[in-house]
Amino acid sequence: MNWLITGGCGFIGKNLLRHLLSKDENLKIRIVDNFSVGQISDLTYATSNVDVAGVATALDWEKNVQIIEGDITDSPLMELVTKGADVVVHLAANTGVGPSVENPRMDCVTNVLGTFNVLEGCRANGVKRFVFASSGAPIGECTPPIHEELACHPVSPYGASKMAGEGYCSSYFRTFGLGTVALRFGNVYGPGSTHKSSVVAKFIRQGLNGETLEIYGDGTQTRDFIFTEDLVSAIWNAATIKGIGGEVFQIATNKETTVLEVTEKLVDVLKRHGVPNVKLIHGNKRLGDVMRNFSDTTKAEKILKWTYQYDLDKGLNETVNWFLKKIR
Repeated sequence: MNWLITGGCGFIGKNLLRHLLSKDENLKIRIVDNFSVGQISDLTYATSNVDVAGVATALDWEKNVQIIEGDITDSPLMELVTKGADVVVHLAANTGVGPSVENPRMDCVTNVLGTFNVLEGCRANGVKRFVFASSGAPIGECTPPIHEELACHPVSPYGASKMAGEGYCSSYFRTFGLGTVALRFGNVYGPGSTHKSSVVAKFIRQGLNGETLEIYGDGTQTRDFIFTEDLVSAIWNAATIKGIGGEVFQIATNKETTVLEVTEKLVDVLKRHGVPNVKLIHGNKRLGDVMRNFSDTTKAEKILKWTYQYDLDKGLNETVNWFLKKIR
């Protein structure tokens, strides 16, 4: 199988690359990234054997891991790089509520038009499977757990753009027969999250640097935290299981944890690793945030044959260990 990963230098992308190579080191993998967050050097987390290719050689699938600099808003490039791919995993996106509130137009262009461009490339080139990285944000405020049959009422521009991506996936399956699968990721954390700005990675970096941790609001907002290794195994299943085109799956742990609870667990883990006296303060509530968010993963368990393996204590410990090893 030939795999194309958009945004492959990012946190999830390099973990997915590592997972794919552990499955079969002879897989052909093409990464397209604009290097706005991750860099080529980040891929050493997964492999030291990366071929840097120009657009002129983009039709060559001879190398095991090939990287091409480019942006998903470049429609002709997306048509070129998807040629010959069996599976496209679309991770490239503007991520997070905050940036979408600050610049909703950029969020729309990247997440809506960019996703459309990749889907069009897949349609033109007969790609068999398209895995779309979504989130719980399209649902918006609701009484959790979130499940796949709930109507979408997004609160933030980010949620709206991901809802649009899910809609295009549905239409491209039903109109063109492209085997799209949308995965609604929980709050992902784990090793390799060097540039990630979400709560776990940010707080680990700040704690190790002796900085004060700031929680938005009172910390009672809840999330469903999923370890990266569990997430990439779900992506593998979504790309390889037959007969699931057009489906949407919640990929999380079915556990509701407050931001304050995960922060206190993290502070305890840091203390056990020799980082005492981590300070914590509360700031203003962030615009666009929902108060409660966790997922019902029953559908993923039954149809995708997937369930999580890492609880929060184990996952946080492995994540802090990775950051400490990187520092040393």
